[in-house]
Amino acid sequence: MPVKPEVQVALEFLEADAVPWSEQTPVGLREAYSNLALAAVRKDVGVVVDRTIPGPAGEVPIRIYRPVEVDGVGPVLVWFHGGGWVIGDLETGDNTARALTLAAGLVVVSVDYRLAPEHPFPAGLDDAVAAVRWVADSAAELGVDASRLAVGGDSAGGNLAAVVAQELRDSGPPIRFQLLVYPVTDALMACPSYEENADGYFLTRDAMAWFIDHYAGTGSEACRDPRVSPLHAPDAALAGLPPGMVITAEYDPLRDEGEAYGERLRAAGADVDVRRYDGVIHGFFAMNDFIPDGETAVQDAAEALRDALF
Repeated sequence: MPVKPEVQVALEFLEADAVPWSEQTPVGLREAYSNLALAAVRKDVGVVVDRTIPGPAGEVPIRIYRPVEVDGVGPVLVWFHGGGWVIGDLETGDNTARALTLAAGLVVVSVDYRLAPEHPFPAGLDDAVAAVRWVADSAAELGVDASRLAVGGDSAGGNLAAVVAQELRDSGPPIRFQLLVYPVTDALMACPSYEENADGYFLTRDAMAWFIDHYAGTGSEACRDPRVSPLHAPDAALAGLPPGMVITAEYDPLRDEGEAYGERLRAAGADVDVRRYDGVIHGFFAMNDFIPDGETAVQDAAEALRDALF
């Protein structure tokens, strides 16, 4: 189906006088991306707290969202924002974290992991793993139940969530659920959707190559590392991973690799809902204020989280 009318409006707004991402500097693109986040309507949640936690190379900023209706100890979702491992922060991920807090009725801990190229792979991943371990170890302080711990993220954040689930499978803490929203799973960019959706749908093939180059080096041997490309993990590494949900968009270069990863998780025995939303683009989940399918996807994700954690 063609892109939906509200998505076309969003595309026209996003592309008006826009310099291609792949032609910008990381600092310049971060500023432009932050300005986009200002268009979001900030949803009220019960309590929002900013703090820092110990990381492998210094303090890691986090933001804790607690819905007002939570009474007592409940589940927790550790969330990693998108942005190709190069852009994004707690502010750009704020709208999505608030939406999930409200829709799922659980505590969300959003993680401001280190960004490339200043901090290339595996810096962001190391921060992500450390944050999940900290949340589990600090469950009593946070007022959450460490046995009902989920990880999630969108785009590069979905990549980090998927890899964290692999990294912590044997060592713990146990992860109950993984929410992967249009995740990057194959940094070799080999899937057909990279050609089908190369241009004209917000995230482009050239932009992805730019992001990957800053994070791990486009076409490098690191791109075959399952810690960069979880789709390349051997079968044994996927066995015993937690159930989850993989959300993809029809007009997204990352569509096929996300769906392929979900199918590999299923083949390894995980109960995973792989769900494509037609007529929408990469980023639609975060655009839930003005793309109805984004709000639908948030509600679907929230239902999956509630079923797994409550």
